[in-house]
Amino acid sequence: MTNQNSPSTPLLSQDELKTLVGKAALKYVVPGEIVGVGTGSTVNKFIDALATMKDQIKGAVSSSVASTERLLALGIPVFDCNEVSELSVYIDGADEIDGQGHMVKGGGAALTREKIVAAQSRQFVCIADDSKLVETLGRFPLPVEVIPMAAQQLIRQFSVMGGVAKVRLKGNAPLVTDNGQWILDVTGLTVTDPLAFEAKVSQWPGVVTVGVFAFQKAKVCLLGTASGVKTITY
Repeated sequence: MTNQNSPSTPLLSQDELKTLVGKAALKYVVPGEIVGVGTGSTVNKFIDALATMKDQIKGAVSSSVASTERLLALGIPVFDCNEVSELSVYIDGADEIDGQGHMVKGGGAALTREKIVAAQSRQFVCIADDSKLVETLGRFPLPVEVIPMAAQQLIRQFSVMGGVAKVRLKGNAPLVTDNGQWILDVTGLTVTDPLAFEAKVSQWPGVVTVGVFAFQKAKVCLLGTASGVKTITY
């Protein structure tokens, strides 16, 4: 892992940090190609920055309805995953990222589509602020997209592992993802072996996607810090 700091830019707000890393990600966009675009508030800053060079790219593949709507509103064409065989880069945020580039994602409930687009991409560039950098995954509640009929059984399985899983709500009802499924948020777990954990939980019947991104880990992280953007490569 190597670090590289940009010139000092002290006392930036979190929103300004998101804008900074969103703009910094533009250098990883390959002109003339289609770029993979994630979901979330930091990615929204990247989408806004991407609009400044929209005439230099063919368009984007998006990981959520919300990102698709934002891209289209800014005049950036959006392609279906099935129309594209491979992407040069996927740019997305993370709820947590460790020193090896393993991530926890899914706070925005788009983890399944995010993992699909990440798998199509040669390089994952994570954009985040430094509060997301952790030594070991597990501080942020782990999102798991599940088929609704399996929810209670999966809650019991996570309990055996020492975790407390709850169905994510929107109002008084379960939140429904873009894929028509539910999200479990799991607390109380420490993920010391992300690859093994992802492989194990992914095999449980009823799990659509677990929010540990170890097989599709980041190759680069653009980390917003109080002194500017730190580039971490893995």
